[in-house]
Amino acid sequence: MSKKIVVATDSSAYLPAEVIGELPIVVIPLWLMWDEESYQDGIDIHPAEFYKRLKDSKTLPTSSQPSAQEFGNLFKIVIQDSDAIVNVLVSAQISGTIASAQAAMAEQSEMDIRLVDSNLSAMGLGLCVLAAGRAAVAGKSVDEVVATATEMSQKVHLLFVVDTLEYLFKGGRISGGKRLLGTALNIKPILHFEDGKIKPLSQARTKRKALAQLLEIVEERLGGKQMYEAAIMDVNTPDEGDAMAEMVRERFNPSMLHRSGVSPVVGTHVGPGTVGIAFYAED
Repeated sequence: MSKKIVVATDSSAYLPAEVIGELPIVVIPLWLMWDEESYQDGIDIHPAEFYKRLKDSKTLPTSSQPSAQEFGNLFKIVIQDSDAIVNVLVSAQISGTIASAQAAMAEQSEMDIRLVDSNLSAMGLGLCVLAAGRAAVAGKSVDEVVATATEMSQKVHLLFVVDTLEYLFKGGRISGGKRLLGTALNIKPILHFEDGKIKPLSQARTKRKALAQLLEIVEERLGGKQMYEAAIMDVNTPDEGDAMAEMVRERFNPSMLHRSGVSPVVGTHVGPGTVGIAFYAED
């Protein structure tokens, strides 16, 4: 008899609600601290409210991982109705979430709990979580579910076009000089995840050119293979996200295509107007 396996992830994945309901997935929220107030990501503060406030605020919120105690509480609840938990979490290079999970796991040694560092965030992480959830539903063993998530983390590409340099500057990721020059020239950076970190990949003058260049990069990375699954994300710009989704559908015809927003925890660093894609090719 196969074990019942639950996949746990964090709110930075920002999985669409309709896919969470179909699979054995639980989500632990990250935290946002803003002007001496604390919010659980996606629970106490939602994107529409968050980005409206972000636009008018003179201060940027900071994010924090769930505590080891919060992970421990989650594990105790989930394990009551399951045999094992596979944690698939945001990159340890950009968050302390994995460290908190590891601390909680050390206190729950009698439970079968595993851990996968996705080296990703947003729907890059989300695609790894979905793959693990499908493996669990298919009756795969715990080791096989872990292997599925790990292999997916090495296959998924995650890229973003950033609309404004303001939030990268406020977050300390670019200098004031680069911000001024980039703003004057209307430069739109293209960022990607590499080795678990957000890194610059390319840039273009104007948003339209940047999005076109993004699709060229996607095609290069597919290397002639068929796109199998993809997710289009946007930061408070749903019309642009929908348009990008349609372009991806027409150009690459993926077997599965998801639409998602971006968690405020991630959105605060790249800023409103950002559009991104996570995808991987068929084997």
